[in-house]
Amino acid sequence: MKSICLALFLVLLAGCSGGLRIDDSYTATGQNSRVQYVVLHYTSADLQRSLNLLTQTEVSSHYLIGDAPATVYRLVDENRRAWHVGVSEWKGRTWLNSTTIGIELVNQGYYNTPAGRYWQPFSPDQIDTLIVLLKDIVKRHQLPLGSIIAHSDVAPQRKVDPGPLFPWKRLADEGLVPWPNEAAVARQQALFATSLPSVQWFQEQLARQGYTVPQHGELDEATRNVIAAFQMKYRPANYDGQPDAETAARLLVLNLQAGA
Repeated sequence: MKSICLALFLVLLAGCSGGLRIDDSYTATGQNSRVQYVVLHYTSADLQRSLNLLTQTEVSSHYLIGDAPATVYRLVDENRRAWHVGVSEWKGRTWLNSTTIGIELVNQGYYNTPAGRYWQPFSPDQIDTLIVLLKDIVKRHQLPLGSIIAHSDVAPQRKVDPGPLFPWKRLADEGLVPWPNEAAVARQQALFATSLPSVQWFQEQLARQGYTVPQHGELDEATRNVIAAFQMKYRPANYDGQPDAETAARLLVLNLQAGA
């Protein structure tokens, strides 16, 4: 009897020592990437300070792209959550750290001078490197057009990065972001020049783009901040946050192209 019990014990022990066995021979078709968006930032610091901030504090990002040379640093594995956007919302999704990849570009951002606000330009090599990285991410995660967004898009009340000098049109030319058809914009702008839509219209169209914006029909500071975020992306020559015919035209054409 003792020998039988000992044999059973040894069999059980052998099974436990093998650890958990998982069968991976079946794969579900009903799945996609947890990554829904890529959020672009600038660091407001030089390379060394950027690396310190993004590795030694509670702020982090998946990637950091230096400016000279344009080196790509992977700081957080894409399967893990980086802490790069904080309080945020886009197209109804909130707290976007869980569903985004964050890319920081080494860039000082802006500083104010007696002559006005100065923005640091991005280096061509930095943007070339970013485009290669974005194409790789989009392909691997099968992200649809419109998935690459700005920090200022998802947090327009407190963030302005990557700012008006970021070349969104260059990304559009590479097939990475949507861009309004210029002929259609010109036609709509001529119409809106004679009759500008109401503030409520702007708020509704901005919400269709994905922005979180008030819907009360008043041109308050929160609404102006959202308009400015849109303008920095699609009309960076003037991002004063005021409704105008060109902004209305670009907004409408984008939404019509997207079927929004």
